[in-house]
Amino acid sequence: MNSIKCSGLEKRFLNKVIFRKVDLELNSGDSIAITGRNGSGKSTLLKVIANLIKPEKGTVEITESGKAINSEKRHLYTGMISPYINLYEELTAYENLGFFYDLKCTDKKENKKEYINSLLERINLYSRRNDEVKNFSSGMKQRVKLAFAVINKPPVLLMDEPRTNLDTEGISLVYEVAGEQKENGILIVATNEPEDTKLCSKTISIEDYK
Repeated sequence: MNSIKCSGLEKRFLNKVIFRKVDLELNSGDSIAITGRNGSGKSTLLKVIANLIKPEKGTVEITESGKAINSEKRHLYTGMISPYINLYEELTAYENLGFFYDLKCTDKKENKKEYINSLLERINLYSRRNDEVKNFSSGMKQRVKLAFAVINKPPVLLMDEPRTNLDTEGISLVYEVAGEQKENGILIVATNEPEDTKLCSKTISIEDYK
């Protein structure tokens, strides 16, 4: 059983309040959608949860079987798909995922090559595995980002505008991954799409935390 608890989170930019007093508590099997206008702070909140940026106030705690995880190891327990995550353009799709595997799968027992190839097959890019990512369309890059998000089978999966640049097939894949995450882990989705909110059992608006 894993859990994540956000207590009193506050973030400011240039003295402007982005959000304040955000309290969330989720356990394995829970899911929540975060809505709000463009620029309202949805992505910023996900970055705070992922430990990519620091809040001015408040804490984020992830626990595994009741034991708190050190913030420096939070990347091992979270996965994130987002338009602003950058891939290594000069590397191939396989090399990108291989790098992320080494970074986030420090205790995995599966065969690395077989596992990465299985992810590439799932996102329908196995035939392009040896092509440099700089030659990919925006939709293909988003599929690689999806594979990156789940490469460590994260207890907490963060999806920020997950359907960005995806076609119908890609969106269906995102929804499939989200459904699987809810079976065993925690799902947090930031979105303005009404269909995306249906992925989650609860919805909140970041506008309520100004």
